Amino acid sequence: MAINLVSLVMQFLTPDMIGRIASALGLDRNNTQTAIGAAIPGLLAGLSGVAAQPGGAQKLAEAARQQTGTLGNFASTIGTGTKTSLIEKGSQMLSSLLGGKDQTALAGAIGKYAGLGQGASGSLLGMLAPVVMGTIAQQQGTGSLDAGGIASLLSSQKDSIAAALPSGFANLLGGTGLLDSLGGAARTATVAGSEAARAATTAARTIGDTGQRAAGAAASVSLNWLYWLIPLLAIAAGLIYFFTRPTEQVVQQGVTTAQSLTVGGLDIGRQVTDSITNLRTTLGGITDAASAQAALPKLQEVTAQIDKVNGVVGQLSAEQRRALAGLVSPMMLTLNQLFDKVLAIPGVSEVLKPTIDALRAKLAVLTA
Repeated sequence: MAINLVSLVMQFLTPDMIGRIASALGLDRNNTQTAIGAAIPGLLAGLSGVAAQPGGAQKLAEAARQQTGTLGNFASTIGTGTKTSLIEKGSQMLSSLLGGKDQTALAGAIGKYAGLGQGASGSLLGMLAPVVMGTIAQQQGTGSLDAGGIASLLSSQKDSIAAALPSGFANLLGGTGLLDSLGGAARTATVAGSEAARAATTAARTIGDTGQRAAGAAASVSLNWLYWLIPLLAIAAGLIYFFTRPTEQVVQQGVTTAQSLTVGGLDIGRQVTDSITNLRTTLGGITDAASAQAALPKLQEVTAQIDKVNGVVGQLSAEQRRALAGLVSPMMLTLNQLFDKVLAIPGVSEVLKPTIDALRAKLAVLTA
């Protein structure tokens, strides 16, 4: 079975463990969960870059040897006064491996993504670094903790690391060089996310403009409005199909209305389609309990996005509510099938059922 370091680390960072980390750092649990979901693939991407540098793999091997046995003591360490020492040693280790500039850039990106301050995200990184290196040490075993073994392991992880990077977080790391070691895998993920967002925006704008033109035609030619409206709606449907089909089928399935869904500056149509696209991708990557644990932060992120939409639904007109229902309803059959398929995987239900049940309920509100 192929190794997935992101999944192995996230399997260790159980919800209980994340709660302890949040408590130790005085942070909100949900923000900490979001931050960890970005920090783990971010750290591994940075370490992959170190492994590719001359002498870098040897430095990583030495650091991993020092973290042998860390995982067994981690839970007791973060609940005591020694947590400060753990954070300081972890931060010093990262500074020696990544360099101060990259360490600061990674902490800053995590802070922006999860809504944490620079100091809090830096402390979190210092606490997580020993976990990541301890997982590498445990995976390799003392007999394989050498430069060649470390370099080979991290090189084999490029695709899984890139796949685990939340799209918004990957964009925040753009230009830092931290993702360079992942090569085309990271670039493909970032570009795909950007193109999907642009396509959704273009389609939404086209829908709104076409709807306005249709309304103008109806007002000016009151007796013959059907002759104008039907062709315009056909054009709108064609534009939706053209702009959205190349990027993601779920957008094609969901956009069925020429109704503007922007309320209070929030483009609800785009928010919903992006969220469901991310949801489908995340669910499709779950194959066992470990990958379910790794997917949990992304599912919680989608839940937060749907919550934001639900928070403004009350401001929609009756016509806009119907448009929103028409957007979401066609996707629910496929989503429910995915939910059921994932929950049927051994060990997954225990990890994800509460989150998936909450998502089902929140999405159902949008179809009412």
